[in-house]
Amino acid sequence: MDIIRKYFPDLDTDQISKLERLPVLYSEWNEKINVVSRKDIESLMERHVLHSLGIAKVMSFVGGTKVLDVGTGGGFPGIPLAILFPDVEFYLVDSIAKKIKVVQAIADELGLKNVKATQDRAENVKDKFDFIVSRAVTRMPEFLKWIEKSVIFDCKNDFPNGVLYLKGGDLSQELGGLSEHYNEFDLSDYFEEEFYETKKVVYVQLV
Repeated sequence: MDIIRKYFPDLDTDQISKLERLPVLYSEWNEKINVVSRKDIESLMERHVLHSLGIAKVMSFVGGTKVLDVGTGGGFPGIPLAILFPDVEFYLVDSIAKKIKVVQAIADELGLKNVKATQDRAENVKDKFDFIVSRAVTRMPEFLKWIEKSVIFDCKNDFPNGVLYLKGGDLSQELGGLSEHYNEFDLSDYFEEEFYETKKVVYVQLV
């Protein structure tokens, strides 16, 4: 937890308790269903939990916000964000059933009432959301096609509704053709660990 406390010093006891349980829960589930690469399981807090919380350095969601996590895999970024923002609704989807089984089990074990996990494809989700989050499931232009009909038009957060996307490397070609307004936020401006040197949060405005 030291690395999380370092960057999020204002966590309450409930948030700390839930975050502290994540390494054990993921290690236990990973023995049954591999949802985190075995080389990363020992670096879970730095490479998965803190990475997910990078979105919170860019956007502090207000209560009542609805967030869709597309291609959530083992529950990232949705699970850590749901712990940080207990008054925000998180809907986590992935096309792989065994991954959703793990995500829902971990959410249940942590008592996260603000998390719903479903096996589905982003294109098939009927609900509308303020923000869509994800960790590099595909190139941005394709991703935007998946979720273009999923955004609520009434805005209540600091940024207009849209996408908050965790990705790394040079994105100039990938983003250069977008007609939508976007911003890149370097996570190295917030986290000093080497892992974050090329990691970014990409915000795309959709309303």
